[in-house]
Amino acid sequence: MTTVEDRTSGDTGTPLDAATRTAYRTCPLCEAGCGLEITLDTSVAEPAVRRIRGDRDDVFSKGFICPKGSTLQQLHEDPDRLRVPLIKRDGEWHEATWDEAFAEVERRLLPILDEHGRDAAAVYLGNPNAHTLAGQLYGRPLIRALGTTNVYSASTVDQRPKELSSALMFGAGLIVAVPDLDRTDHLFMLGANPYASNGSLATAPDWPGRIEALKARGGRLVVVDPRRSRTAEEADEWVPVRPGADPYLLAAMVHTLFEEDLVDLGAVAPYVNGVEEVRSAVAPFTPEAVADHAGVDAAAIRRLARELAAAPSAAVYGRIGTTTAEFGTITSWLVDVLNVCTANLDRPGGAMFAKAAVGAANTRGAPRRGREVRIGRRHSRVRGLPESFGEFPVVALAEEMDTPGEGQVRAFVCLAGNPVLSTPNGGRLDAALSGLDFMVAVDIYLNETTRHADVIFPAPSALQNGHYDIALLQLGLRNVANWSEPVLDLDPGQLDEWQVLARLALIAQGEGSSADVGLVDDLMVDGLVRHAVADEHGNVHGRDPAELLAALEPRRGPPRLVDLMLRTGPYGDGFGADPKGLSLDALIATPHGVDLGALEPRLPDGLRTASGMIELAPAPIVADVARLLAALGRPASQGFLLVGRRDLRSNNSWMHNVEVLVKGRPRCTAHLHPDDADRLGLTDGATARVTSRTGSVAVPVEVTDAIRPGVVSIPHGWGHDQPGARLGVAARYAGVNSNLLADELLFDALSGNAVLNGIPVEIVPEPR
Repeated sequence: MTTVEDRTSGDTGTPLDAATRTAYRTCPLCEAGCGLEITLDTSVAEPAVRRIRGDRDDVFSKGFICPKGSTLQQLHEDPDRLRVPLIKRDGEWHEATWDEAFAEVERRLLPILDEHGRDAAAVYLGNPNAHTLAGQLYGRPLIRALGTTNVYSASTVDQRPKELSSALMFGAGLIVAVPDLDRTDHLFMLGANPYASNGSLATAPDWPGRIEALKARGGRLVVVDPRRSRTAEEADEWVPVRPGADPYLLAAMVHTLFEEDLVDLGAVAPYVNGVEEVRSAVAPFTPEAVADHAGVDAAAIRRLARELAAAPSAAVYGRIGTTTAEFGTITSWLVDVLNVCTANLDRPGGAMFAKAAVGAANTRGAPRRGREVRIGRRHSRVRGLPESFGEFPVVALAEEMDTPGEGQVRAFVCLAGNPVLSTPNGGRLDAALSGLDFMVAVDIYLNETTRHADVIFPAPSALQNGHYDIALLQLGLRNVANWSEPVLDLDPGQLDEWQVLARLALIAQGEGSSADVGLVDDLMVDGLVRHAVADEHGNVHGRDPAELLAALEPRRGPPRLVDLMLRTGPYGDGFGADPKGLSLDALIATPHGVDLGALEPRLPDGLRTASGMIELAPAPIVADVARLLAALGRPASQGFLLVGRRDLRSNNSWMHNVEVLVKGRPRCTAHLHPDDADRLGLTDGATARVTSRTGSVAVPVEVTDAIRPGVVSIPHGWGHDQPGARLGVAARYAGVNSNLLADELLFDALSGNAVLNGIPVEIVPEPR
């Protein structure tokens, strides 16, 4: 059953005896998109939050929130949260006015670009950018204004393999087949732990409740993971695969389908290219050939394939444990190959495609056909690593800073990121940042990365932002639309985050530090309007752009852009063409959200491939199978393999300054199997020294049989013991930075994604 902790209301128990106002918003802290009911005390001069709990009337979450959702008040009131710009002079931080801070960026950044060229600057976009409208909408204009090819993001620490395989198969990075969890009879899950992290690249609140409903209706849950995670505890079967060996298991399952004549493409058969190429690609991966490498018995592999094929409906779903691995793109591809070959793609209860109200590539332009997906159009300076979707792999970031020569990165713009704690070989990046000529950050904290900055611009708290999940609702397990009005006003004189990013863009363009941010905003909305009226398949084709721009008045910033995208989207009012359609005003009038219905079959129109077909055997992926086969012959590691793990109360590195989330039993520990602990002479609570090629950490041990022998698990995002950071709570619960052990030389060759699971390490007892 789902625990009270999982379903917490966030009710502080404070009597609501004062004058109050209730506000509703979507929680922006993870991908679940839970609705919040926020009670404000209005009897004081500045309204204050009195209670946060789940919105029972939210069309998607229906009252569910996790423990993180109730802490937006603590985040807003955190004394360590930055509220004014900071400038570093002679190694000391000084509070500054906004104009002073922008002038300092202009004074320091532009000479570097003028002398060394635009590629002398690098940009990193951290995970929170996916959860703010400013980051989603105004980060790209800043990148274009900088004119650099040195663009990096958290995507190549996380999901780039799934984006890449989806783009090559279906036409765009966010055309991702998500499990129809609420209707499936059989969920086959790899490398995911939604009891701790909710869904990921599969947006829905209350995954635990949805899994319980699956089991209650007689469905089956199989979890493939080196750890018996909280989700695996609830599964009908736990398959303890070796770290990084998921593609061998999946390839052998696909092999079994072909060998036993179980392949059935179902309704999508007329739209599938490459079936025979897939048959040839998986031919060497018999269950017997992969069993030892995968750590799964050949008979079990065949049974798993047969059960998947025989289920009335089924969905295969893989997440971060599969994408942050050596063969992440191949694994992500094989997940969807299994969905296609068992007749489960694009059918209720299978793997389906959302129809988002805003932003989706497969709701615009000509149905079915799109542009060819190209990767590797550029290569990084030092190692020649290929770009994907306009970004270089983050494993190349430190070397581009610390390797001398033409094109060396000398200036850095960090947008809501903490890559020292969240990217491989954080120690090298930490040192590289200290050698930069200039760094500017936009962040709510002076953290382990932003401590290296010369200027920091604070962003408003989540309670001060309007919000719409543009990216995440493209991955929804149900089609919904929710707009969140700001709950609290900006502080006096405070700039909104979009204004900060727009002003930085104007500086980079040479327009000066005092240029009007409206220039950027107007250019963006004008471009989107002209694109919409030019789309002959859209609902405003041929309309006068001036008419639409006038109808968007008087809004500015993100609300204006969201209104435009809603009105020209697949459910939009078309600026009057469909009076019952969506607009921002319609969403404001329905604060609990609008339910647009369950997922429905969308193929072939939902494709955007150049061929108009599902490309089941994309050439770059099939070519990479040779690398997978070659690795099958490698001797098995005789040491330990490191994997990460998630915790319900943690969110990467940036939620550790909230006392209620980090207090209690330490969670930054190393999980070891009892057999391994006995062999090493380690006991529960003892300290182990874990060492990789790149670094070493001393970490407390938790002995547990919920992990494969030969595997050690340390959570990601800790290590808050760096001098100069201002994170008082996090420093008291510092933990260790597992990414000191992650190796920038280990990455998925196709996508460039970092390897965070399956890292070879040595373990010894730490001397007392």
